[in-house]
Amino acid sequence: MKQLKVLIDSKHDTIRPLNWFKRVKMEQNIKKWVWQHENYPHFSYDKSQLKELLVSLEYRRGLLDGVAKFFSERDRVSVEVDILTEEALHTSAIEGEYLRRQSVQNSLKKRLDREFLALEDSSTHQSDALVAVLLDCSLNRKPLEVERLHAWHNALFEGKRFDVLTKIDVASFRTHDEMEVVSGAMGQEKVHYLALPQKWIRQDILELLEWSNGADENIYIKSALAHLWFVIIHPYDDGNGRIARAITDYLLSSQSDENAFKLYSFSMAVNSDRKGYYAILDRTTNLFKNRDYDFTPWLLWHLETLSHAMEMALERIDDVIAKTKFWDRCRDKSLNSRQLKVLGKVLDKSDFEGGINTKKYMSMTKTSRATAVRDINELLEYGCIVQIEGSLGRNVCYEVKV
Repeated sequence: MKQLKVLIDSKHDTIRPLNWFKRVKMEQNIKKWVWQHENYPHFSYDKSQLKELLVSLEYRRGLLDGVAKFFSERDRVSVEVDILTEEALHTSAIEGEYLRRQSVQNSLKKRLDREFLALEDSSTHQSDALVAVLLDCSLNRKPLEVERLHAWHNALFEGKRFDVLTKIDVASFRTHDEMEVVSGAMGQEKVHYLALPQKWIRQDILELLEWSNGADENIYIKSALAHLWFVIIHPYDDGNGRIARAITDYLLSSQSDENAFKLYSFSMAVNSDRKGYYAILDRTTNLFKNRDYDFTPWLLWHLETLSHAMEMALERIDDVIAKTKFWDRCRDKSLNSRQLKVLGKVLDKSDFEGGINTKKYMSMTKTSRATAVRDINELLEYGCIVQIEGSLGRNVCYEVKV
């Protein structure tokens, strides 16, 4: 029987044969993991502790919906691309996998922006596949089914190269029993979780999907419990976290109008508290730490993270719309490819410090000093950039006029 381990914080949920490591001996009558509890998979919690957060979430979602009513078509596309880009980048980064922002943006623009030019395309198979999953869980309102989960898994891993030690089963549930979620160096691993036995996976998944598709539960609570339940089952060799968050997105997106996206990124908020995410999972799924079988702390963390996601979205939307209007204003200018590249980099990199100067322009565009000076003067003339107050002479710098 194949027995595997999962390493936390690896590039993927990297699989390692258990016989590589010292086996953790545990008597059969000791119940350590949440799925061993007699009440599993019924999750008890104190709803009275959640009321204030639930009201706050509805208020913030109302603000987002209200703002969206004033979007122009260009605003709407820009905000959708921005939010989904963050979701793609951060759901991958949580698992230690880092994608190029421009590749993800191009994958999204190909699907959402009618004005996107194929000549600008720098998308990859990987970014296209992840975007396909995000669009499906955001817009496809059909009930969740096992085949759909497998399709998401296939999109995440199809065509990826694995070495002999990390090869995984794609688009199918794991066929081995023990799978440990661990951290630490080889030989010094700390076991955080032992996943559900293989023989129970399909039945548990079917129960999870039936509940997700039909239970009359507050959508924020439902999304949090579905997220947790899927992680508890851990049905795949790899990618369980990403698919758990895709299920969360699917459920939260059901609040949006048909063919409309939710305007916040849950994974972005999770990644901002990545240590907290793994810590609350550890405290929730380990019965030695969750002796009362109480899922209120998990729900509180999840709802607070959703609230943070909505707060960040409200802050970002004004910035995204300002950038859209900037590009619309510059659309009728005869900007060359160098100028477009520099403006794009400055706008997309919020921590771009010190503004634009001739030296930076030359470095970014690989052009001569004379050409850089000419390009910068044109951008000044067009009103695309302005001189930063107090910068003079050789130290003169410019910022984008958004």
